Amino acid sequence: MSPSPATGSADLDASSQPPRLRVAGAWTLAHYAELERRVDAFATPLPQGTQIDLAGLAALDTAGASLLVRLLGTDRVAELAQADGLPPARRALLDTVGKALDAYRTPNKVRRHRSAVTEVLARIGRAMDSVWRQQLQLLGFIGLTLEALARGLPHPRRWRVTSLVAHVEQTGLDAVPIVALLTFMVGAVVAFLGSTVLADFGATIYTVDLIAFSFLREFGVLLTAILMAGRTASAFTAQIGSMKANEEIDAIRALGLDPVELLVLPRVLALLVSLPMLTFLAMISGLAGGAVVCALTLDISPTMFITLFKADIGVHHFLVGLSKAPIFAFLIAVIGCLEGFKVSGSAQSVGEHTTSSVVQSIFVVILLDAVAALFFMEMNW
Repeated sequence: MSPSPATGSADLDASSQPPRLRVAGAWTLAHYAELERRVDAFATPLPQGTQIDLAGLAALDTAGASLLVRLLGTDRVAELAQADGLPPARRALLDTVGKALDAYRTPNKVRRHRSAVTEVLARIGRAMDSVWRQQLQLLGFIGLTLEALARGLPHPRRWRVTSLVAHVEQTGLDAVPIVALLTFMVGAVVAFLGSTVLADFGATIYTVDLIAFSFLREFGVLLTAILMAGRTASAFTAQIGSMKANEEIDAIRALGLDPVELLVLPRVLALLVSLPMLTFLAMISGLAGGAVVCALTLDISPTMFITLFKADIGVHHFLVGLSKAPIFAFLIAVIGCLEGFKVSGSAQSVGEHTTSSVVQSIFVVILLDAVAALFFMEMNW
């Protein structure tokens, strides 16, 4: 059995011209503590032009290479990695360790000298870049969805009717109680607050018009879309994200099937069917809540409420509100599915993208509703 190499050493001969540093022995993890003390003994940097003699180097591993990088510096180590005096394996090891330590230390130096203003601006820039990338991904995914829809529509055998019906039940029928209850209560609140303000002008009768305008044009579709963004978009993301984490989507691709056609289209089409119906229900429930408050506090009977409603409110207000429902439904479903496909595989990633899908969906719905309100107002519709 051959004896193990002696502990590594580093001897500097400053009397020679140029100065010469002889590295010998075993620079390995087994001798790390002793080697670290010897490296720390070189308190000053090596003289300029010092020649490095590695002929006596008996053994070298990653721990020893890191100490050599500390002793010689990353620039000298890079020069040694290009020299012919070392075996290829040791040259590669020194080069890899030197680059890794240099890459690790450089960001810390840059970060340490950054001011608070620079950090804030950098964070804002990263956030804006992330938002821009998200919008590009959303546009690309919308294109994929429309392409899959156009490819599948002419072939009825490829329609996923069972999946579509199941998702319609999940997104539409199961959401009826919460949508009806919420919009009924909001209608009652709007009627109560409106009547309180209009009473100062002796115009409480116009509470009926306030309720009708607000729910037919805005509140009915907006409240329903926000509920669907929180309830359905998150469900789509969690379902597809769990499949992504379990590698089920990879299995679908391995079977030669298209995940967009199999998973996305039934969900998008289901929400396109469900959201307009839920919007109609929300309008009716909001009007019912307002009618109850009018009957109880303003002595406006249900018959009188319906008469005023028919006399003052045109059908185009209902059509304006309902026309926004399919657009909101499509975007909510697409965002929820896209965030599901972004899941990386961990439970934390599922939670992060579920939250992101809800936030993005609500933001897009409110933004488009504001743009649509301005457009319809300018068009006198």
